[in-house]
Amino acid sequence: MRIFSAVLLAAFSLPAWAAHGYALWGELKYPPGFAHFDYVNPAAPKGGEIRLVGNSRASTFDKYNPFTIKGSAPTYLSELMFDSLLAGSLDEAGAAYGLLAEDVSVAPDRLSATFRLRPEARFHNGDAVQARDVKHSFDTLIGPHTSPAYKTLLVDVAGVDVLDERTVRFRFRQPNRELPLTVGGLPVFSHQWGAGKPFDQVVMDEPIGSGPYRIGPVKFGKDITYVRDARYWARDLNVRRGTGNFDRVQVRIYRDNTARLEALKAGEFDLMAFYSAGDWARRVNGPKFRSGELVKGEFRHRLPTGFQSYVLNSRRPLLRDARVRQALGLAIDYEWMNRQMFYQSYTRVRGIFGNTECAASGLPDEAQLALMTPFRADIPPAAFGPAFEPPRTDGSDNGLRENLRRAQHLLAEAGWRVQGGVLTNAQGQPLVLEYLDSNEGGARVVTPWMRNLEKLGVRLNFRPVDFALYQQRLQKFDFDITTIAYQGTLNPGQEYADLFGSRAADTEDSGNLAGVKNPAIDSLISHMVGARAHPEFLAACRALERVVSHGHYLLPQWYSPVHRLAYNAWRLDKPAVVPPYFRGEAWAIDTWWARRR
Repeated sequence: MRIFSAVLLAAFSLPAWAAHGYALWGELKYPPGFAHFDYVNPAAPKGGEIRLVGNSRASTFDKYNPFTIKGSAPTYLSELMFDSLLAGSLDEAGAAYGLLAEDVSVAPDRLSATFRLRPEARFHNGDAVQARDVKHSFDTLIGPHTSPAYKTLLVDVAGVDVLDERTVRFRFRQPNRELPLTVGGLPVFSHQWGAGKPFDQVVMDEPIGSGPYRIGPVKFGKDITYVRDARYWARDLNVRRGTGNFDRVQVRIYRDNTARLEALKAGEFDLMAFYSAGDWARRVNGPKFRSGELVKGEFRHRLPTGFQSYVLNSRRPLLRDARVRQALGLAIDYEWMNRQMFYQSYTRVRGIFGNTECAASGLPDEAQLALMTPFRADIPPAAFGPAFEPPRTDGSDNGLRENLRRAQHLLAEAGWRVQGGVLTNAQGQPLVLEYLDSNEGGARVVTPWMRNLEKLGVRLNFRPVDFALYQQRLQKFDFDITTIAYQGTLNPGQEYADLFGSRAADTEDSGNLAGVKNPAIDSLISHMVGARAHPEFLAACRALERVVSHGHYLLPQWYSPVHRLAYNAWRLDKPAVVPPYFRGEAWAIDTWWARRR
């Protein structure tokens, strides 16, 4: 351990006060010394197993390192094996409580956050979790071998100081209320993981984390089982009480959706989330459902809607004009699709902040206009009007025919003309686009849109590729149109620079798939991240939603206000309280337990 001089110790003096958690804008729900979260069963029995099915797209895994760019890690590995300084609760937005850290303090100028580690915190190899491990994790995650999303997320973190073995300070470049939550949520791993090798060469080395589970039996590339660490250091900690109840979490991988469904019906695994309305309505049935062994559950949540969307790559010359992008969106007949294909089970996405306080409505207020007006030349005029609403086809004044007329007008304004049934520009180039997908079944949803585009003279070709090639092409922005299911967040911050920031548009493997490069958007993200008061934050995020939505980079799709889970009621039990901010299988893995037989 490095020995600090008296001068350095004075410069890095410890904070005068500390708290058991951190809240973004207000008070914490849970007081110091709280016993457990309200949505868990603190007396849940330990034991048994839960058998899950892995992501069908990620048909295999080829590494144990979930943080490097190349390759695929096993499902759930990061969540089960790595603890963080703070742990969020599922019934409270914008707040987190001490996990590895016993307390957190934020400087009055909000230019630093200091965390004091718990003396009992241990890695799986028995070593104490120390401040140098926190610094090592941070330095590694912003290094050259990890996803650029980490670099964008942490761009305002100036550095990390080890104050003593158990105290670490994050220094920030500018005041930012979200950064204590951001750094508090980073995965922490031992500096010994990989034995000093370059991080991109840490592939098959078993992670040295401090989470509740370790890697157990593995059929490499196929199935993996995580085993509960009986010596898990935080098993009796309030933020962990009533969680991590299964002795084993088994994940089986099926490449084919039909095989997955049939395996569930046969009782080969215990829980499966459904994202297909057709499967849920017509194919989730059979003898085990009739007997009550398998149960269909719809669990309502209060999560953000997210913004699952058709992503239009504006780097492509054919898609640079916002009028062309808007015209493509006018050819989507969502109401017909919801009625004929989705069993009326979905709701249309309206913006990037749906179901949160950041969602824009009506006309922009004075605070929003003050942020937008200096960039009027870079903002679509429509953004200064009513909040964006996706085109509809269920009214006399806005049926599909009228929408297609509007699309024709926009395309004509952009210099496109129909010649011989084909839409061409002044150079005689036809408007032919490719829709990229890693699932051939996606053609069913895209086909109605393709038919409507044909009426405009636009040809949209469906191109299915295997998942590895799909990932590679997205990383290199080698596509015209694809679908991405963005989860959304209750507390938007620096991560939106990765999704919509100009710098990210030129950074390979960034989240800015649409290629958005707009100084107005950059400024609004900066104001949102640096807001000193809640009203300032709301003005910035609502203005951001207006500008992004009216730019038509994303053509909104749909979301479900419920999580659909089919589960084995004879093998699994769950808490009485459903938390409002849970996500699918993660809730079951974290808080459910095995029934005793």
